[in-house]
Amino acid sequence: MQKQQLSPKANLSLSNIVLGLWRLNDVPAREISSLIHDGLDLGITSIDEADIYGNYQSQKYFGRVLKEEPSLREKLEIVSKTAIVLPGSPSAKKGLGYYVTTENHIVHSVEQTLKDLNTHYLDLLLIHRPSPLMHPEMLDRTFHKLLKSGKVLHFGVSNFTPSQFEMLSERMETPLITNQIEWSVLHVDPIYDGTLDTCIKNQIKPMIWSPLAGGSLFSGQSERAQKVRKAMNEISAELGDPPLDQVALAWLLKHPSGPIPVIGTFQKERVLSAAKAMQLELTDEQWFQILVASQGHPMP
Repeated sequence: MQKQQLSPKANLSLSNIVLGLWRLNDVPAREISSLIHDGLDLGITSIDEADIYGNYQSQKYFGRVLKEEPSLREKLEIVSKTAIVLPGSPSAKKGLGYYVTTENHIVHSVEQTLKDLNTHYLDLLLIHRPSPLMHPEMLDRTFHKLLKSGKVLHFGVSNFTPSQFEMLSERMETPLITNQIEWSVLHVDPIYDGTLDTCIKNQIKPMIWSPLAGGSLFSGQSERAQKVRKAMNEISAELGDPPLDQVALAWLLKHPSGPIPVIGTFQKERVLSAAKAMQLELTDEQWFQILVASQGHPMP
């Protein structure tokens, strides 16, 4: 599997498929290790994490594997996120979730992440969600501090609107090299709201969370899901009957923004299937057939 450079402003490339560990909770180290090695065998070298995943436990489980197999670290690109406080955490004194982008919170979060992961650095740190109280200059200073210390090598954002991304990137010296967004055949808003256009304009590759719509693509009973499945089944038959997850990923991968899907599975077969999606090539007509089925009306 090939890798993609996220931005010409940064020397960081991720595998075309990223392994997401947001569902990692109370999983034996041997199973996590097996998953990572299966991915490496397929060329999947990039791992997506966040401080809050698994109610703040996911990174600890992954970190146990890195502690037992320290040679794994240099074979991987590790992405993590910060800026969300979950309800019930020690920082949520009133019991509600909120966003925080202060220097103290981000630096503390990164240091805890490095401790949990048993590593000395992150390849990429993302601001998990935009806060209305976010100060660009303060955030830039924080990023510079983390970069200078060697704790974080590159920076980006997640779930930012086009205007939020432009505002932040134009007020910061530190380059933002990705925006991790929700996008799938059942969630096509990024095509129309300027999110993907902004990525192309700024020459960054978007990372995609929930690229298979959280499983609703396969089992959802909404009219929309059923129409999309029908279209994808028809296209699958035209392509030699690959499974629908491959068709769904191939639909994303055809976009000129160069999207990098983040898949969350612990099944070797699903990881292998996702990797095979790289070999599928949809025609323009097939791509629009899925889009029309999803949006519920023909193209103007």
